Amino acid sequence: MTQDKIRVALVFGGRSSEHAVSCSTAASVMAAIDRDRYEVIPVGIATDGHWVLMPDEPEPLRLTPGNRPSVDGERPGVVVPTSTTATDLTVLEPGEVPRTLGHVDVVFPLLHGPFGEDGTIQGMLDLADVRYVGSGVAASAMMMDKHLMKVLFASAGLPVGPYAVITDREWVRDSDAAMSKVAALGWPVFVKPARAGSSMGISKVRGPDELRGAIEAAREHDPKVVVEAAIVGREIECGVLEGHGTDAPRASELGEATVVKGHDFYDFDAKYLDADDVRLTCPAEVPAEVKATIQAMSVRAFEAAGCEGLARCDFFYTPDGAVFINEVNTLPGFTPTSMYPRMWAETGLPYAALIDELIALALERRVGLR
Repeated sequence: MTQDKIRVALVFGGRSSEHAVSCSTAASVMAAIDRDRYEVIPVGIATDGHWVLMPDEPEPLRLTPGNRPSVDGERPGVVVPTSTTATDLTVLEPGEVPRTLGHVDVVFPLLHGPFGEDGTIQGMLDLADVRYVGSGVAASAMMMDKHLMKVLFASAGLPVGPYAVITDREWVRDSDAAMSKVAALGWPVFVKPARAGSSMGISKVRGPDELRGAIEAAREHDPKVVVEAAIVGREIECGVLEGHGTDAPRASELGEATVVKGHDFYDFDAKYLDADDVRLTCPAEVPAEVKATIQAMSVRAFEAAGCEGLARCDFFYTPDGAVFINEVNTLPGFTPTSMYPRMWAETGLPYAALIDELIALALERRVGLR
């Protein structure tokens, strides 16, 4: 252990359907983080929730068309601190005496989806007064839930598109009545798990005959389903970084994702596997006043939700000039080619420096209530 380096635990994998995406994110951070400044401890969470010590080797974790990476749950187990007085990570191996990995200065959660991005790991770290990159429990939970997110944004005066929510109880009690709420939205609609990301479980539904199957597909990821009216427009994104001290949050240059072939919308394969089918443009070509509006709305959304560290804010920009906020991701895609790092690179903060900035923000933040 090198005492003069900041000790960073990279936590990745997890129980959600975005396990492979999380592993790929970890590979990128491992490869780019400044080893002269940081000592890296790679901690994987297997799909069954088992925490393990992983090799500090990025290549096997990269997501490619031929490789869906995963955390090997048979590796040596890791016990995380659960109190403010016992803060060391401990490694457990069958037949061996437990050994300590020592104290970590900060945790960098590279988890996407439920059981990682939704406030669960954040709450666990808060219990032990461990600093971590990104938003706390409340903001993480609300921004993971597309229903609660829309309620929050509407209350903050941000424009939200028409939608309907179908809860597990409504669906089990009377699925026909639940589906009847959708008709008022018109067709097509997008059916989404309320608490999933990376376009997992999302379907574009063109008419009522396709609706039941799409809801059932979404329910494989989450029993709570959000159905959104289709908004014709361009998909524009903006990155936000927390300010230092009492400084205001900062908005990045804008980016745009355009599906050019092979997909009805920006789905999982388009995002991660079929790079030639999508065009990512940064900076996005929009009028100056639209850019200013989206940047200001991004900061408003970040502050309304109580976000910390980082967030990516996604919008629809319609042909008649209207702007609607679609969602906020508190742990967005974070490979060098992902939109969030690309937008900040275009703004003047390259990938390795962005990692530095996020760790610095986490170390500045006090533990406990804030």
